Amino acid sequence: MNVRLHIERLILEDLPIAGSQRALVQGAVERELARLIEVNGVGPDTMAGGARPSVPHTVMHMAEGATPIQLGQQIAQAVYQGIGKLP
Repeated sequence: MNVRLHIERLILEDLPIAGSQRALVQGAVERELARLIEVNGVGPDTMAGGARPSVPHTVMHMAEGATPIQLGQQIAQAVYQGIGKLP
């Protein structure tokens, strides 16, 4: 099964990273979202191909000293809450 997910815009306020770390965060978000979808699937609305103007936002509390990869994983998990099928 192939799932195609397009995120037009992801707004992240007060993200404690340098510009040079953005690619690391982006890659971690993509990998973690792919992993979550592969392991748990997606919700019926998402599977039906429904486009959404937004998903419910989540307030994230980031650990001090978190790496860009850890931040990306946490962001992906928050996004997945809006589109996924939680176990």
